[in-house]
Amino acid sequence: MAGDYYEILGVSRDADKEEIKRAYRRLARKYHPDVNNEAGAEERFKEINRAYEVLSEPETRERYNRFGEAGVSGAGAGGFSQDFGDSFADIFESFFSGFAGGAATQQGRRRTGPVRGDDLRLDLKLEFQEAVFGGDKELRIKHLETCETCSGTGAKPGTRPQTCQTCSGTGQVRRATRTPFGSFTQVSVCPTCNGSGQVIEDKCEVCAGRGQKEVTKKLKITVPPGVDNGTRLRVSNEGDAGKMGGPPGDLYVFLSVDEDPVFKREGINIHSEVKISYLQAILGCRLEVDTVDGPTELLIPTGTQPNTVLTLEKKGVPRLGNPVSRGDHLITVAIDIPTRVTTEERDLLLQLAKLKGDRTGKGGIEGFLGNLFQK
Repeated sequence: MAGDYYEILGVSRDADKEEIKRAYRRLARKYHPDVNNEAGAEERFKEINRAYEVLSEPETRERYNRFGEAGVSGAGAGGFSQDFGDSFADIFESFFSGFAGGAATQQGRRRTGPVRGDDLRLDLKLEFQEAVFGGDKELRIKHLETCETCSGTGAKPGTRPQTCQTCSGTGQVRRATRTPFGSFTQVSVCPTCNGSGQVIEDKCEVCAGRGQKEVTKKLKITVPPGVDNGTRLRVSNEGDAGKMGGPPGDLYVFLSVDEDPVFKREGINIHSEVKISYLQAILGCRLEVDTVDGPTELLIPTGTQPNTVLTLEKKGVPRLGNPVSRGDHLITVAIDIPTRVTTEERDLLLQLAKLKGDRTGKGGIEGFLGNLFQK
């Protein structure tokens, strides 16, 4: 074994037993093969264990101090002493309890008590108006319910589950293994009862011993106003039934919203477009426009320019969770410039253009007409 044992553990030659133990724990945690896959880690781990084996015992440490490796060459050659093995097992358990053994123990314990049912997911598509104002929706779901015939035991009526003989009802089995590092106990889920601690000899014919059966159920839910794509609704206790008296899971409804040909949504605001004639834009007018609340009168101011955005306050989407607060409806004005006009219309426009040209002194008739029809 290369290297000085004190150097391997990184302690001074006058270090006390607790200091040596702390150094060993730190290094063993770092180089244990279960957590360190680097090349040379396993060999380093063996060196650390050998050093601790010698320096942790007063007698072997004294011989090592006097004679070096030759004084302890027989100690531990065929394996660690039982005391050291037990000590190492305690240390190993203290900082590897979260690995397979500890996980199996926790899993076994979980399975022997009440188990909460699984949550379920359902995707629901809404029309645009349904998302804005909400409402009641009827769903059909498939979920697991507790078998009424056996009351969830899985056993045929008149019988009951028996305690598993393999694990004595604990839901887990233990297996002791001796290794060069000491004796270890491995805990795993019982293969006979699959962790339940019980064995059903006469199974319920309705649920085939599962204690649950799949049922299709009609369910009415209320969609709140203001939901949008990706909104998730939770319906309590409508998931799968629990086992061994555990509570049922929940149903999660994920919403998606169809697009509307007229309205576009941005947050709690709604956008749409209205097209007016150039005369309406010049003179101004009142006209009826569609909103999510139905037809509403919109005032077009005199001299409205293309792409002007007009606002209908509180005609947007209700704020989710606070439906009294609503967004706005923003309407973009598009001006329809005709590509052809009648002779009478042209004459009138020329008169207007002449008047406009005379007043401004620039552009003339052609310039005005060009400006009028440029869009």
